[in-house]
This record gives sequence, structure tokens and C-alpha cells, in this order.
Amino acid sequence: MVSILLSGAGGKMGQVITRSVSERDDCHIAAGIDIHSIDCGYPVFSSPEQCDVACDVIIDFSHPSVTNSLLDYAVKHKIPAVIATTGLSPEQVEAIHEAAKTIPVFFSANMSLGVSLLTELAKKAAKVLGNDFDIEIIEKHHNRKVDAPSGTALMLADAISEELKDAPQYVYDRHSRRAARSKNEIGIHAVRGGTIVGEHEILFAGHDEIISLTHTAMSKEIFATGAINAALFLANCKPGLYNMGDLV
Repeated sequence: MVSILLSGAGGKMGQVITRSVSERDDCHIAAGIDIHSIDCGYPVFSSPEQCDVACDVIIDFSHPSVTNSLLDYAVKHKIPAVIATTGLSPEQVEAIHEAAKTIPVFFSANMSLGVSLLTELAKKAAKVLGNDFDIEIIEKHHNRKVDAPSGTALMLADAISEELKDAPQYVYDRHSRRAARSKNEIGIHAVRGGTIVGEHEILFAGHDEIISLTHTAMSKEIFATGAINAALFLANCKPGLYNMGDLV
């Protein structure tokens, strides 16, 4: 049975993961990390450095302020890490790549199997349509989400960019641009409201026709399941950087 160290144990995703793991017999949460003192049914430490419980793999659904210390802890103790926290800085992403030289690291802005498929479909569409169709990405989330655009929207934009002949410019703020849309850009738009779990739509707009690819998350359980499966997968991997494509 795989033992998990859950970073962000007291957060909404942490609670969903705790509940999901309790319904499985192939893993258990041995300890958690959270800045708040909470009762999760397992020991919870306020920082990675304080954790003295042996674990096989880390799942991180917390906050970018924790990422650096968590990576240091994972590398020091040679523990594989699933990094699902979004809103990371370019320097933190680089640190993740550096850590992957020493330990297995699973890094994805979205842990959903459906979003992984959406990414592949978007890449295929971009390869066929990208030179003749305008590309726009619209993402929608609940009113408590802080970072915008979402990490998933940026992940989709990056995947599409790989298929285009010329590297596109990402445009986030059209109201400040008094100019016609250029061909070499991807518009990325964020909507925040209510309790929307997560919706991502990619529009390929051409002459007299539009192709739309959409994924809608109905609950956070899909992300919890993906993260747990990633942790089980990672427990048996060699050092390196892994993502949903590897898991699928």
C-alpha cells in the first residue's frame, strides 16, 4: 500500500483527496501539511521540514508559497512528488524541472483525464487549422479562484503553440488594445463566478465556420482521482519529469 504525504490537507482539494483515498485500498494518507491546525484523521504538520512520518510519495495541492520548501524536502528525502498547485512562477517551474533530475516529479496544471484528451485534440486541431483559423481560449472558474488565467488555460495554449509554425503571442487584455486582431496570437480569457468547478473552451474561428472544443468539470473528484492515480504511478518511476500523457 502506497503511503501519501498530502500538502494542502486542509484545503478544498485536500479534503476531497482525503475522502477519495479513504474509499480506496491501494493507498492511504500517512501525514499532511497545512499552515492551519486541522483534524484530518492523520498527523498534520505546518511545514514540510516538521514532517517526521515516512511516506512513499507527495501530493501537492496547496499554494505557490509552499512549493520551494516542499521541493527541497522531496529532494532531500528522495520522495517522488505530484505537483498540482497552479499559479507558479517561471522560477518555480524551473525548480520543478531541476528537482526532476533527482527524483520522479509529476507536474500538471490539470489532473483530469478528460483535459488530457482535450489537450491532444486541441493539438491535432491546431496542426490542421492553426494557420487559417483564429484561436481563442475561454476558461471559467469559481469566484474564489485567485490566479488568472488558469494554469490549465496556459497549458492548453502552450500545447497548441507547439503545433503552430510561428510562435504565437498570448493576449489577455483586449480592452486596452485599439487594434484589429493579428493572426499570430492566441486570446486567453478568464471568467470568475459562483461555484463553477472548471470549464475550458478552445475556439478555432475561421471564415464562416467555428470549431469548439470544450471540457467541463462537474466536481473536484475528477482531479482528486487523477492526482491519486498519478501518485501510485509515480511511486514506481525513475527520476524524471512526468505528466498526464505519461499516465494515460
